[in-house]
Amino acid sequence: MRTKELDKPQKVAKPRVNVVTLGCSKNIYDSEILMGQLKGNQFDVVHEAEKVGKNDIIVINTCGFIDNAKQESIDTILQYSELKEQGKVGKVIVTGCLSERYKPELEAEITNVDAYFGTNDLQNLLATVGANYKHELIGERLLTTPSHFAYFKIAEGCNRPCSFCAIPLMRGKHLSSPIEQLVEDAKKLAKNGTKELILIAQDLTYYGLDLYGKRNLDELLRRLSDVNGIEWIRLQYAYPSGFPMEILDVMNERENICKYLDMPLQHITDNMLKSMRRGITKQKTIDIVNEIRDRVPGIAMRTTLITGYPGETQQDFEEMAQWVEDTKFDRLGCFTYSHEEKTHAHSLVDDVPEEVKQERADAIMEIQQGISFDKNQEKIGNTYKVLIDKKDGGYFVGRTEFDSPEVDNEVLIDASIDYATVGSFVNVKIDSAEDFDLYGQIVK
Repeated sequence: MRTKELDKPQKVAKPRVNVVTLGCSKNIYDSEILMGQLKGNQFDVVHEAEKVGKNDIIVINTCGFIDNAKQESIDTILQYSELKEQGKVGKVIVTGCLSERYKPELEAEITNVDAYFGTNDLQNLLATVGANYKHELIGERLLTTPSHFAYFKIAEGCNRPCSFCAIPLMRGKHLSSPIEQLVEDAKKLAKNGTKELILIAQDLTYYGLDLYGKRNLDELLRRLSDVNGIEWIRLQYAYPSGFPMEILDVMNERENICKYLDMPLQHITDNMLKSMRRGITKQKTIDIVNEIRDRVPGIAMRTTLITGYPGETQQDFEEMAQWVEDTKFDRLGCFTYSHEEKTHAHSLVDDVPEEVKQERADAIMEIQQGISFDKNQEKIGNTYKVLIDKKDGGYFVGRTEFDSPEVDNEVLIDASIDYATVGSFVNVKIDSAEDFDLYGQIVK
């Protein structure tokens, strides 16, 4: 006799969704929001799973910022569309900056992708896989980082007119998130064990102008600083022109705001800054760096620079190299110029040969390597509060308040001597140092 149980219609299992993230921390954040929505819709969702299943839906969150990033995105789309052809995955969906910028071209060239979406198409993307956008899940995320730190996006888009940058084409105008919403999001993260918030946006210093009629990053920092359980708040992507100096007072007032500032300066010569439409001069740049250092003693400053921008002469480069030598940034990254369609600089002649761009970038990084080595040597004998990120081989690997994950220096602790829990804070006395690594022992 058949039981009633067998008469019930069998539930069809939803396909697994495998999200693949390319590009910057803003994309990581967007992927985490997407994954939170999918989980809320009872989907089995994974991030960059190595093993794929024949029914998997692959969602590729692309980057379209510069040539190398675009090529990586295209290669990834081709890789998964090939797996789809072979019947090894179910569907391939593309989202993010590349498809925001080049959707018609991608649809024409890579035809077996199931759907292309832009950067603000979350609701449509969810509908395509059979999920509903749930307003009650705003702020819910599935972290792809270790749970003890999270990228924390406070605004979307950018109003700056930088000549070389395609971000406004892909992300639109600046749009700040309300303080109340961000505080709620921070509380949710803290409740789930997040101890470090890494504040990101295309431009942190513009925060609040659109919502409150004034730059309001200082108030946001105070409110986030009050959230129980948040022990570090870190600032990334602060634009120099119009920088709100009052945030430095908050940095000095509050223990849990890291003495760390990431301020991409891009170049230093007046003619390059003018052509780049940065809204600042060499002298103003030098003044702002000096004032920040004067007002927050011991602050670690990170910057990024571009070599090989159209019209950059050997003299421009040498002036920038000398400035890097003189300024001694704590952290520095350097990129070669990428000639991007529809940007203002695309109308200029891309006249610096690729090998010269790369030679100049390498030379800047060589100078920075020496600066970093000297600064690290000065840390020997000192004790620092360190957040443990992972165990790697024979070492526990962590960071001081002066370091962001992935891009900055690390502290290595010999696991055969000391034990630390991932996600915990420990005090570490530094006993040796290399160019970009510190070695030390835990102080009990």
